[in-house]
Amino acid sequence: MTLFKYIVFDKNGREIKGQIDAHSKDAAISSLQGRGYIISSIKGAEEKSFLEKSVTLGGVKNKEIVILSKQLATLFDAQVSAIRIFRMLAEESKNEIIRNALTAIADDISDGSSVANAMIKHPKVFSAFYVNMIAAGEEAGKMSQTFNYLADYLERSYAITSKVKGAMIYPSFVIGVFVIVMYLMLTMVIPKIAEMLVNNGSDLPMATKIVIAVSDFLVDYGFILVALLVIGAFFLFKYIRTPVGKESYDRFKIELPLFGKLFQELFIARVAGNFTMMLRSGVAMVKTIENTSKVVDNVVYEKILLDVADDVRGGEALSKAFAKHEEFSSLFVQMTRVGEESGKLSDILETMSKFYEKEVLNRVSSMVSLIEPIMITALGGGVGLLLASVLLPIYSVTNTAI
Repeated sequence: MTLFKYIVFDKNGREIKGQIDAHSKDAAISSLQGRGYIISSIKGAEEKSFLEKSVTLGGVKNKEIVILSKQLATLFDAQVSAIRIFRMLAEESKNEIIRNALTAIADDISDGSSVANAMIKHPKVFSAFYVNMIAAGEEAGKMSQTFNYLADYLERSYAITSKVKGAMIYPSFVIGVFVIVMYLMLTMVIPKIAEMLVNNGSDLPMATKIVIAVSDFLVDYGFILVALLVIGAFFLFKYIRTPVGKESYDRFKIELPLFGKLFQELFIARVAGNFTMMLRSGVAMVKTIENTSKVVDNVVYEKILLDVADDVRGGEALSKAFAKHEEFSSLFVQMTRVGEESGKLSDILETMSKFYEKEVLNRVSSMVSLIEPIMITALGGGVGLLLASVLLPIYSVTNTAI
């Protein structure tokens, strides 16, 4: 199939821009003419002049999907036709990826496709979880409610993820500043002071000798060290992009001494939230587990969920399948068992989702308030020790001279 972009006019003379998948250009033209359109232009999506080429930075943001979901919910609730809804939102969208996806969805719906089947062709915009939720809502005739549920859930998920990322950024920034300050002092300030101390000929403390040796090394070979660090970071980044590297990195995140528990609670909250949404929409248990594995955003938990899906498919209880994996807390396993026994699994999972979301937010707030003074103290202490190791000999030399 090839993607073609077109400009056509409908029976009322209104210009319509969009794109269509077809085996050939002739097939695309026949399809458009079959809809009663008068074709103005049609060409392959890749056939662009230099001036027409554009770059979409950042892809599709979670916030944009939240806003789009709320708009869809409002329009479906107002009983506007699906084709008109997607065309209206496509015209208003400023993101090229979303605009093209909505236009294509409207075209597919006009050809008789369901909303979910039209959405599934655009994984960059709508995840498997999102599409399955829409499929369930479409079947139950609850499209507006489903879009509202999705918007609320994605908004909560976005807020938590942003909070966690913020907690990670702050210590990284402080450590980066610390390294830069120390490097500048060792390569620009310390060499001048060291020259004076060495020329004086006095016996220097061991700490001062170590600082001078490190300073000399960085002055002579600092550029090599920086180059090695850059090359190492590059290959590490490339490694993380591989399947094995991604799994190792995801495993490392949930086993970190300080942040590991935070990440575990974040992923458990995500799993519980996805389960709640899909089970309430009537999605089968095994399909719920499999779809959740695709959007949990952690290879370790993805593999665990696939194992759980196999166990449940084989007739095992969900709580028993979860209990095999220490990455899921005992509290989560016990509450899942209670939900199964009481027949209120979705309600219990919703409670667990909100509980872990609050735990994540509380843990992040506590960590930020704790990390800030620790980092500032470490930064000040490191610089202070460095200065003390070279200033004390100067003080001793000055006193001796007096």
